[in-house]
Amino acid sequence: GLGAVTMSEIAQETGATAASISYYFGSKERLMEATMRHLLGLLREAAVRNLASAKTPEDRLYAVLDANFDDTLFTAEKCSVWVQFWAAAPYAPALAKLQKLNRARVASHLRRDLRPLVSTDQALTIRKNLQSYMDGVWLNAAQTKTEVNAMLARREARAVLDLLLASDHSPRG
Repeated sequence: GLGAVTMSEIAQETGATAASISYYFGSKERLMEATMRHLLGLLREAAVRNLASAKTPEDRLYAVLDANFDDTLFTAEKCSVWVQFWAAAPYAPALAKLQKLNRARVASHLRRDLRPLVSTDQALTIRKNLQSYMDGVWLNAAQTKTEVNAMLARREARAVLDLLLASDHSPRG
């Protein structure tokens, strides 16, 4: 984890020197912040790329889900970094800000595209479930010893969305 790793270990893994990492980033937290900004940029690029060809609300929802499991992002190494980021965010204001911005961006995309498909209450429930589902998949991928499969993750995320949209959200009596 971020708390246990030393700058020397990071340097050894990256082929840099601890002094150069300290010079450019100052601390492990600032290195994590720069890393997360880079990963969030990849996520934004994937979302923009996917949304460019989306025509319907359903297509846009699939595009957002697909972006979150893009081949450039959904790797075991990057899943591990994300989990470290989530774990550190409550204790580091700069990381907390990035986490809040990312969650708000995803929520905004989902909310916008769910609006024409379901009621406001249903949209809230579906959005929360999708975000929790995505977080869970990332967490599981970070903890697994097997290779992650981005294509399978996208297909399963789409299936979860389809189930949530098709399910009867009316109160049971």
